[in-house]
Amino acid sequence: MARFVREVMTAGVAAVRPDASLVEAAQLMRAQDVGDVLVARDNQLIGVLTDRDIALRAVADGFDPLTVNAQSVCTPAPVCVGPDDEVSTAVTLMRQHAIRRLPVVEDGRPLGVVSIGDLAEFQDPRSALADISRSAPTPGPETGF
Repeated sequence: MARFVREVMTAGVAAVRPDASLVEAAQLMRAQDVGDVLVARDNQLIGVLTDRDIALRAVADGFDPLTVNAQSVCTPAPVCVGPDDEVSTAVTLMRQHAIRRLPVVEDGRPLGVVSIGDLAEFQDPRSALADISRSAPTPGPETGF
């Protein structure tokens, strides 16, 4: 069983600059097959931007995703964990804050993300959530979505 966040996190960071448009952020999410990107300036985490943030905080209110920047829609100062924190700390934070993803940072520098799917895969690789996390298809023309 994994003990530290560094053992379960998805290393590497899908990140955008604070002034990146929501279109740029959404294109990166699609290219990386992720539901969120970190918003960072000079290797320092500023916020987290999710696909849901784009839909509910911008598009649903009629804002133009070409002109609205990532920093204006992201969740600032997100709850984070460090790579040397115990996995149980990540689980507790996710429960307390009702969140599905935690940026993993060291000295303010983003290193990766630990998601509820990452935790499920390591705690029980045969669970339904682990299966879904491993094989989430990317919607596209071939699926009709």
